[in-house]
Amino acid sequence: MTSTPATPPPRAASRLNRRVIAISIGAALGGFLFGFDSSVINGAVESIEGEFDLSAAFTGFAVAAALLGCAVGAWFAGTIANKYGRIRVMLIAATLFFMSAVGSGLAIGIWDLILWRIVGGLAVGAASVIAPAYIAEVSPAKFRGRLGSLQQLAIVTGIFAALLTGQLFADAAGGAAEEWLFGIEAWRLMFMAEAIPAMIYGVAALRLPESPRYLVGQSRDEDAAEVLRLFTGVQDVDAKIKEIEDSLHREEKQTLRDLRGHTLGLKPIVWTGILLSVFQQFVGINVIFYYSNTLWQSVGFDEGQAFLTSTITSVTNIVVTIVAILLVDKIGRRRLLLIGSSGMTLSLGLMAVAFSQAITDGAGEVTDFEGSWGTAAVIGANAFVVFFGATWGPVVWVLLGEMFPNRIRASALAVAAAAQWIANWTITVTFPSFASIGLTFAYGFYASMALLSLLFVFFRVPETKGMELEDMDADVRVKRGKFVESSRT
Repeated sequence: MTSTPATPPPRAASRLNRRVIAISIGAALGGFLFGFDSSVINGAVESIEGEFDLSAAFTGFAVAAALLGCAVGAWFAGTIANKYGRIRVMLIAATLFFMSAVGSGLAIGIWDLILWRIVGGLAVGAASVIAPAYIAEVSPAKFRGRLGSLQQLAIVTGIFAALLTGQLFADAAGGAAEEWLFGIEAWRLMFMAEAIPAMIYGVAALRLPESPRYLVGQSRDEDAAEVLRLFTGVQDVDAKIKEIEDSLHREEKQTLRDLRGHTLGLKPIVWTGILLSVFQQFVGINVIFYYSNTLWQSVGFDEGQAFLTSTITSVTNIVVTIVAILLVDKIGRRRLLLIGSSGMTLSLGLMAVAFSQAITDGAGEVTDFEGSWGTAAVIGANAFVVFFGATWGPVVWVLLGEMFPNRIRASALAVAAAAQWIANWTITVTFPSFASIGLTFAYGFYASMALLSLLFVFFRVPETKGMELEDMDADVRVKRGKFVESSRT
C-alpha cells in the first residue's frame, strides 16, 4: 500500500498498559450516554403522548427528531475536533447531555421537549464521532480492536441502563405517568437521571490526555511524546512522532475538502466508511430494539413479560459484545463482519418466512402464528441480535476509528457517522409503513440488506488488524479485503 520506510518502525507496546485501558474507558463514557440517551425515550413515550395529547404520528416525529440532531452533531464534531482537540469535543458533548437531561425533564410543552431532545441528539452525534477516533489514536495497534470495541460495549450498557432505569422508576411510582420523588412524574425523572453520567463524563474528560496525533498536528511534540510514552508504550518516541508528522502533512490545513476524490466526489475509503455506517443501520437492528415489545406480545407474551424480555435481549447484546472484544484482535475485523452478515441474512430470512405464517386481525396486527412459526420468529430475532452484537455492532465502530488516514480521520469519521444517523432515522420512520405492507416485507428487506452487506464486505472492506494508523492511506482502493495501489483518489 505504501512504500517501505528506510528506517525500521518504532517498537510498539507488547502488552496492554493499564493507563491506556483507563483513558479508553473514560472516552467510552460518551458511548454509554449515547446508548442511554437513545433509549431513555422508550419508557416515556406513552406518558409523553398522554401528557401533551399527541397523535401517534406526531409522537413518532418527536421521537425521531433527536436522530436528526445526532446527524448534525456528528457532522460538525470532526471540524471542531480538528481545530480545538478531541477533549474539547468531549466536554461540549458532556455539557449538551446535561442540558438535555435537565431540560427534557422540566419540559412544559412538546416543542420544548423536542428542542431538548435535539440538543441531546447533538451530544450523541458528537460522542459517536469522538470516542472511536480518540480511542484509536491512543491505542497500540496490537490492542486497538478490543479497546475500540469498548465504545460499543458502552453503548449497549447505556441502552440496558436506560431500560432498567425506566422500569425501576415506573414500578416505584406505580406507572411512568405517576408522580414520584419531589412530586415529579416518573417519566421526567427518567430523563433527569441522565444528568448524573453526563457530569461523570465531563469530569473524566478533564482528566484525559489529548490525542498524540492531534498534539503533533499542533506542533506540541513534547506533549505528544509524553502521552505516547506513558499510555501507548512506544519505546522509540521520536521515530513515532516523525512517522505521525509524515502522515499528517502538517503544513496542510485539515478541512472537509480533504475528503474529495474521483469516486462520486469522495475518496474511495470515505465511501467505504459511509457504506459501513449505512449497512449497520439498514439491517434493521433498531427495529428490534424500538419495536421488540410488539413482537413478543404477538407470540403470546403479556406486556410485563414483553418488557422483561426486551431487557433480557439488551443483556444478551452486552454479553455478545464482550465476545467481540475477545475476538476482534485475534480473527480480524473483516472475518467477523463476514460471519455477521451471513448470520444476519439467515436469521432475518427466518423472521420473514415466520411472519408469512402469521395470523392477523382486521387492523393487520399480528395476533398469533400457524404451528410453531411463532417460536421460529423468536429464535430468528434473538439470533439476529447475537450475530449483530458480536460483529457489526462493535466492529464498525472499530473500523471507523482506525481505517482513515491521520490527516482526514476526524472529518471522514464525522461524515460516516452523520450518514449512520440519517440511515438510523430513515429505518426508524419507515418501519411503520413497512409493517403496514407486512412484516414479511419488512424483515425481507432487512435480510436483503444483510446479504448486500456480505458482498460489500467481501469486495470493499479492508482488513486493518495490526496495522499502524500511520499506514492507512486515503489514496488507495480495496480489492477483496486488501489495499492496492491506486493512481486516483
